[in-house]
Order: sequence, then structure tokens, then C-alpha cells
Amino acid sequence: MNIVKQWRNETVAKKMVEMLPKKGYNAYYAQNAEEAKKIVLDLMPKGSSVCVGGSVTLNEMGMIDIFRAEYDFFDRFACKSYEETYEVYRQSMLADYLVSSTNAITKNGELVNIDCSGNRVAGMILGPKNVIIVCGVNKVVDNIDEGLKRLKKVAPMNCRRINHITPCYETAECSDCQIHARMCNYTTIVHHGRKEPGRIT
Repeated sequence: MNIVKQWRNETVAKKMVEMLPKKGYNAYYAQNAEEAKKIVLDLMPKGSSVCVGGSVTLNEMGMIDIFRAEYDFFDRFACKSYEETYEVYRQSMLADYLVSSTNAITKNGELVNIDCSGNRVAGMILGPKNVIIVCGVNKVVDNIDEGLKRLKKVAPMNCRRINHITPCYETAECSDCQIHARMCNYTTIVHHGRKEPGRIT
């Protein structure tokens, strides 16, 4: 990575880590994915029950295999039908930990997300005892409006990533489609972590 870009990313990330506890969150800085992985696993006693939101980051970090081997994992990826998957979504609301990413986080600490089935955003708000958000500096935006714009920008890429056939799968642009396969069904904003201080890390 370009040394100037790295400096900029580190500066932004460290400012966020300094600000987030003032909004009721726990916050940790990780220099890289390996460090982030260690932090997450250190926060979660082995054997705890764990569910996840769909996240490229978690897969790339090898977290899913660890959850399967060392935790009581609500394995949404092993289901053979949507009905099975939906039942796992429902049961996972009782997990000890939800580990996920966020589509955007504002410089004021709001988590801005859009979901297809709603399990990830529902779990962030209520259900699992603890929520751990693994978030790269690329998700940091100035404000909620910029966060909402980012959602529209990444939705077509998410459709491509999971082979979800919607108009934006072809055009790379959101058309606010009104079809059953629509990816963007639930939009949420978590304004702060003060309701249950320390629940969200």
C-alpha cells in the first residue's frame, strides 16, 4: 500500500477508535486483518454460540472455519434451502455473539446498513448478547447521507458477489427494483451504543 494512503487510513481509523467509546461502543484498532482476527477471537470464549452476517471480510479472514471448529456456530452456509436458512436466522437471534461487518460507519459513529433478509441488521439491534463489527477504514463516511449513498453503490457488487439476479446485477446501478429477488429490503441506522453500553464492539 502507498505509504501516504496507509498514513491516511491509520489516522482515520485511530480517530474513530478514540471517538466510538464516547458513543457507547467498545473499539479496538487493528493494523491488519490478522490483528483484527486475533482481537475478535480474544473477545469470544471458545464454545460460545456465534452467528454471522454475510461478510466477505470474515470469509477472507478464515473466521468461518474457526467458528465451525471451535464454537457453537449457527451455520447459515450449510443449509440446503432458504427455509432452513431462515430458521437458522431465527434461532441465531439467541446467540452469545453476532460477528458481522457494517456497510458504512459515519465519523459520528452511526452504523448504516442495508439487508436482504434482515437477520444481520435485526441482530445488531436486538437479540445476540454481544455484537462484534469488523470494519475496514474503507467503510468510514462523513455522515448518514453519505452512508446511504454508499449502500446504493455497493449493493450491485453484493448482488454480483452472491449471484443474486436483480437489475443491478447487469447494470451495476441501483434502479430501486420492485421484485421478489430485491436485495435491498431493510435499511437501518444504529445511532449509538448507549442503550446497552458495551454490547457493540
